[in-house]
Amino acid sequence: MQFKKEPRFGRLIPAMVTPFNRDLELDLDRAQELADRLVRGGSDALIINGTTGESPTVFYPQKLELFRAVVRAVNGRVPVIANVGDNCTADTVYFAQDAAKLGVDGFMCVVPYYNKPPQEGLYQHFKTIANAVDMPIILYNIPGRCSINMEGETTLRLAHNCDNIVAIKEASGNLDQVKFIIDNAPAGFDVYSGDDSATLDIMKLGGVGVISTIGNVAPERMKEIINLAAREEWEAAEAANEALLPLMNGLFETSNPILVKEALNLVGFPVGGVRLPLVDATPEQSRRLAAIMREVGVLD
Repeated sequence: MQFKKEPRFGRLIPAMVTPFNRDLELDLDRAQELADRLVRGGSDALIINGTTGESPTVFYPQKLELFRAVVRAVNGRVPVIANVGDNCTADTVYFAQDAAKLGVDGFMCVVPYYNKPPQEGLYQHFKTIANAVDMPIILYNIPGRCSINMEGETTLRLAHNCDNIVAIKEASGNLDQVKFIIDNAPAGFDVYSGDDSATLDIMKLGGVGVISTIGNVAPERMKEIINLAAREEWEAAEAANEALLPLMNGLFETSNPILVKEALNLVGFPVGGVRLPLVDATPEQSRRLAAIMREVGVLD
């Protein structure tokens, strides 16, 4: 299978954490510094205020402040993709229209959570958003957080019927579904892994890369794996993946982004704690994480 050589948004897209200060207020200066750090680390684009960016506890006005600050810091070097997805279609449309005015380059929209729409409801939700904005949209399918799976047939209906729906972050864990989407998608529709540890398997099926958590901490290492896979240097890609896999898994010992924030703190780039109902890493979790980071060569 031939890989798509130039994905619209590149291959490594960190889902950037949202830095907070000691009072758990937005730290926009640190957010700009982190965005710059990730771009210099080889990121091809950035997702702002996704799950890893604590989107459930960063309210709409704060999200807009964050988008504005990151766009300014990145200054056109890579695309900035704003997560605008919600479980209310009308709210998502209004918020996307507001975010579009800030200079972002695209949107990510998650499958509506909690209200559990049927597949036709998912189709109509995303189609309504796509019709309301001119920006490219990345779909985000993550049944573990949304309680429902967007089936491959629904993804493909959207890919074929909505020109500005250009990609999907697939975190269903179902490789048969991922392969079905890749094999039947229109030209130019990109499939990203939504799970760092599944990236290599999905790229073997024809996926283009990953929307990444570990990319916050080790973007160069993850980029190496992806580039090797894109060149079909599978033996080297497997070795590089195996070397980093303990940290990919270790970051998810507890709810994301608790440990990826702690990992950044451990490498000397503090980004603050997490907002309730999440809680900071325990001392024991931090010690285990530090040991894994040393094992894989991310921490001295």
